[in-house]
Formats: sequence, structure tokens, C-alpha cells
Amino acid sequence: MKAVYLLGDRQLEIRDIPDPTPGPGEVILEIKASGMCGSDLKFYRVVGGAAALGLGGDGEPVIGGHEPCGVVVEVGPEVSERQARIGMRVMNHHYTGCGTCRHCATGWSQMCDDGPLVFGATGNGAHARYMKVPAHTLVPLPEDLSFKTGAAISCGTGTAFGALERLQLSGTDTIAIFGQGPVGLSMTQLASAMGARVIALDVDPERLKRAKAFGAAETVNAGEGNVIEALYDLSGGHGVECSVDCSSSPQARSQAIKSARKWGRVAFVGEGGDVNIDVSSDMLRKQLTLLGSWTFSKTGQADCARFVAERKVDVDALFTHSWSLDQAEEAYKLFDTQTTGKGVLIPDSD
Repeated sequence: MKAVYLLGDRQLEIRDIPDPTPGPGEVILEIKASGMCGSDLKFYRVVGGAAALGLGGDGEPVIGGHEPCGVVVEVGPEVSERQARIGMRVMNHHYTGCGTCRHCATGWSQMCDDGPLVFGATGNGAHARYMKVPAHTLVPLPEDLSFKTGAAISCGTGTAFGALERLQLSGTDTIAIFGQGPVGLSMTQLASAMGARVIALDVDPERLKRAKAFGAAETVNAGEGNVIEALYDLSGGHGVECSVDCSSSPQARSQAIKSARKWGRVAFVGEGGDVNIDVSSDMLRKQLTLLGSWTFSKTGQADCARFVAERKVDVDALFTHSWSLDQAEEAYKLFDTQTTGKGVLIPDSD
């Protein structure tokens, strides 16, 4: 089969390798859609991949892609029919751990006390025709959702949903969402479907146009004027109930905190970087809740899929580009510019 290996230094290689064979407790997925996530760019850009970034692994290139969605085509020994059956439409929770610690037991394998394996980072991912995964990482894909939607839920859209759940967003809230890349745009779409009033922020006018189309009640160009003042004006002078940073910008993080009202809730979702906080005026005296939200649990992934299906959220609309595995080099060169919407690789038959 063909598989895309991310080598770092903005290089990748499409290799012909043997089809995988399932061992005990494992299944083989035929990948129908493998989403491209901003996190993939770290492994595309940095030589040594996850190991060089301090995330584990042995530094050898792995098959990229941690947003897998497809169909079970082979089942190994010690897999019950309840876990997996041939023809089953599934997403993959792209982490696995020891399986016994308190985090793994509650579906939070990425928090495993022994350290997780992350598909597409420290283990082979979904940029391939087939993918071998433990059966316990499978999450059913509702029949009325597309494989592309399942791929998005497997990381970016699921991450957005997880943060909104942790913020306990309600339909009476106004939420400011900083950064309208794929995760931020997913958050705009989901928060709007939850009934909240969304104020979307970005420095790119085209992304702000997309945010408006995805349900934002208001948009603010974060590169123009006083952002905090604008958010207070749009919230009756009190500040917003919730704010989220999806941009990783230190300035945006500070603005997310300062624009929150008394008793407000703030989440950081964007990876990397830092922020300076005046603990007294920014947090204590506003009784602010500040949390970090990293992806989602296996249960949360299933909850997101159900929400999307029941509310008929058009997650497919996130995708602006679709590529075959043979086009992976072209796809990543464009994705690396971070000027497009979400991309997806659709493996072809070998």
C-alpha cells in the first residue's frame, strides 16, 4: 500500500509498504478520509518529529495523519464483535495507553500515566490506504455522517467540542472565539448550534467571512483597533461570558482573559507559546475561571458525533481541499501556508 511519511524540514515521502496485519486485540481500517490538522505541520516542519518536540517516540519518521475515519476490513484475534466487526464505519480515537490507569479507564488515553502512543506522531497514522489500530480505540461513526466529517471530529472538530463542553457553554452565553482556523471555525459552528451568541475574531478578512457564514453573530478583525474595547462594546459593557483562544497568539490569549466579564470562563486551546497575566486584576478580582483544554476523551468524541448528527451541523463545509495520497506533497505545501481552510487526504486504491 501507499503511505505518506512526514520527514521534517518540510519534506515528505510516499512509500510503498506491505499492508498491515492485525495482531491480538487489533483491527485494520480501510481509510476513507484522513484529515489534515494544524498539529501535523509540526511533524512536517521539524526533523526528528515527535521526539524532537519532546513528545516521545524514537525520532524515526512515521506515517502521518491523526484524523482517521474509515471502515473495519479485518479483525484480529481477541476482538469481540461488540468491539468491531467487518464493515463497521468508525472513527479512531487517535491515542492509546496502558488501558488500566484511571485516565485510560475513563477514555482519556492521552493522559495515560505510562505515556500515550499518538497515532500520526509517535505511531503510524492514517495517511495510508490501511491503518492498524487497537480495537478499543474505535468510535462508531453515525450512518448519516460522512467519512470527512468523521475525520474532522477525530481531532479538530472534536477538540472544539471538548473545549465548549468544559466551558459549560449555554444558549444564554456570548462567546468570543479568537482564531478562525479549522479548530476555531469548528468552535464557531458548534457554539452557534448550541444556541450561544458567537463573536469571531481573526486578522484575516477571508476567515472572518467564513466565520460569519458558519454562524458568528459578530466578527472582529483582531488586527484593527482596540480588540478588548470592541468586545466590551458588543457585550453591553460587561465583557463576554466565555472566551477561547484557538490561535496560540500570546496577545490573543491576553485579550481573551481581559475581555471576559466577572465570573467569566476562559479556555486556551491553541498549542505552544505563552501569555502574561496580571493575576490580581485579570483573574482574582474577576473571579475568573481559566482552563486548558487538550483534545477530548473517547466518550467525548462519540458525544460530538451524536451532536453533529442530531443538530445536522454541516462539518463537511469546513473542508476546502481534497487530495489523493499521490498529491500529498502538493497538499502539505499549500497547507503549510496556513491560508486555506481544512484539507483531507482521500486514499486511492493501490
